[in-house]
Amino acid sequence: MAGSLILDEDGIYDPSHFNDRLLLGLKGTMSEAELHMLHARLIGGAMNKARRGELWQRPPIGYVFDAHQRLTFEPDVQVRSAVRLLFETFRRMGSAGEVVKYFSEHSLLWPRRVFSGPRAGDVVFGPLEHNRVLQVLHNPRYAGAYVFGRTRSRKGPDGKGRHRTVGREEWQVFLPNAHPAYITWEDYEANLARLRANYNAFSGDRRSSPPREGTALLQGMVVCGRCGLRMTVRYCVRKGHPEPYYTCLKKRIETGKGRCQEIAGGGIDEAVGQLVIEAVTPAMLDVALEVFEELRARKHEVDRLHRAQVDRAREEAELAKRQFMLVRPENRLVADALEREWNEKLRRLAHDEEVYARATKAAGVQPCGDIDERIRGLVVDFPQVWKDPRTSARDRKRILRLLVEDVTLARVEKMIDVHIRWRGGATTSIKQPVPPRRWETVQTPVSIVERIRALATEQTDGQIAGALNADHLLSGAGKSFTRRIVQAVRRSYGIESYHDWLRRQGWLTAVEMAPRLRLTRGTAKRFARDGLVRAVRADDKGIILFAPPEGPLPKGHRGKRHRDRRVFPKLDAEVRKEVQYET
Repeated sequence: MAGSLILDEDGIYDPSHFNDRLLLGLKGTMSEAELHMLHARLIGGAMNKARRGELWQRPPIGYVFDAHQRLTFEPDVQVRSAVRLLFETFRRMGSAGEVVKYFSEHSLLWPRRVFSGPRAGDVVFGPLEHNRVLQVLHNPRYAGAYVFGRTRSRKGPDGKGRHRTVGREEWQVFLPNAHPAYITWEDYEANLARLRANYNAFSGDRRSSPPREGTALLQGMVVCGRCGLRMTVRYCVRKGHPEPYYTCLKKRIETGKGRCQEIAGGGIDEAVGQLVIEAVTPAMLDVALEVFEELRARKHEVDRLHRAQVDRAREEAELAKRQFMLVRPENRLVADALEREWNEKLRRLAHDEEVYARATKAAGVQPCGDIDERIRGLVVDFPQVWKDPRTSARDRKRILRLLVEDVTLARVEKMIDVHIRWRGGATTSIKQPVPPRRWETVQTPVSIVERIRALATEQTDGQIAGALNADHLLSGAGKSFTRRIVQAVRRSYGIESYHDWLRRQGWLTAVEMAPRLRLTRGTAKRFARDGLVRAVRADDKGIILFAPPEGPLPKGHRGKRHRDRRVFPKLDAEVRKEVQYET
């Protein structure tokens, strides 16, 4: 378009002419083909070296190349111990997050190799991060395998590369037992399976999950007996304690319909725990000894890592000291910098020694033969250990996962079918009654309800509560009776109040009684207080009801107060006691 010319070593071309454009196109196609052939030959050479296990790859932390370019263990003891402790902690905890928490709680550092900058090749230590744990667990080189082609790259529409990880069957090169390993290949696959199970805890089906802090013993292991999907855990706080409920919400989330079923987990957990006690008790001694040895080895490994950290800090402090002592006095700027570095190393050494001292003190007394025998005698009684309140819910769940694969729950009318699938493939089926509902657990006993029904024709709610408390009776919720509790019981069972019963018997209010007495309401109430008229307090608010008059009223009752006394003579004390007037 602009008439520009193109020049190369063979001549000058004008792209505006057809012949020159054709020649340039042929040359471009041939150059692209040549670049493709060169790239293919380079890739082919790299693949040939990879098939022989000779293609260089950056060694993961914990490995170095020796003089013969063979991958071997890191000579640094602290680095090797940190890598082994990571795998051991994950095997025990079953969660990458728990590994990070364990390292943080024990103030353990994770090594990292610097690949660029002035400190390239050095190993530095820092806090362990979650993504670093996942990288180590997913790396097959820790299992002694040489692997090539675990990822595929492809450019997107924006020209940027996209990388994706492929499965084991798509790896281009896989050479097992190519170098020393920290774990076996079986352990590597078991770790990946555990990570997939943990990931499924956040997926739609929530297939499994690592043991958490909640009180639900079967958390992450319950299968719905109706739809076959995993059931989640919900907690309801009752009387200050969380009560687990196993709920199947998949159908409700996807279709908007009701949930499959919801089952209270308290009774189910107790039944499954009893089965675990019966299954574990015969071999409890061997299991306890293995766990005890594992705890001892774990403490020893942590102690060794702490000692390695202290030794490394001490060596760095000694090196900084020698550098400072060798500097010439006239080089004040250099001496000041070296002195600051020396002080920093000394502070780091003091911190590591303090952490090591705290860890040693927290570890307590080291196990000995006498303690072994005492533990042997203690752990034989596994039911007591299982039911001990000091045994955490997470520890019980870990023990359960060693024996049980999953538990299927199906509610059929008034019973719950519980099917337990053990690790070895055996199954056990039991039936549990449906736990009572919340309102049934706080329901007032029938005998107390009938007594309230009988007293309701003679006393108010407050007086009934006093009579029940005098007999040391409690409500369904385990509380002392009050006027409001008695009122709630009456309304729940359709029992009339004392006021309603009297009204149904024909008793009159002050408004209704005053015209019959040809008095005012105030005078009628005063007659009731003085005992001249038969009246009672019908409720706890002080409402007075009058008995219906049986005969004609005497004359002259509308006089003044002294005349009223002539018509209705004041009763003596003995007669007043017989008047049905309740204050």
